[in-house]
Amino acid sequence: MRKQDLVKEVANEAGLSEAQATKAVNAFLDAIQNSLANNDEVSISGFGSFKVVERAGREGRNPRTGEPMTIAARRSPTFKAGTQLKRVVEGS
Repeated sequence: MRKQDLVKEVANEAGLSEAQATKAVNAFLDAIQNSLANNDEVSISGFGSFKVVERAGREGRNPRTGEPMTIAARRSPTFKAGTQLKRVVEGS
């Protein structure tokens, strides 16, 4: 499912126009992005939670040359599925 498919689904389910659904989906995604950028966790009951984890720097190899290189430390978003979402997916 792409973002446009999600917008159409939201429009159908909520009885909104596609323009209104696009605004709603964009606002939802922006709220999650802004919270994660501020290092806040986002928990959606029954669905799951998004949070930012710190990934330590490490040694790696350049795939083209095989030379050793340092991979810098970084922050990375993660998602952990909630129990209800897991049950729905397992039942499919």
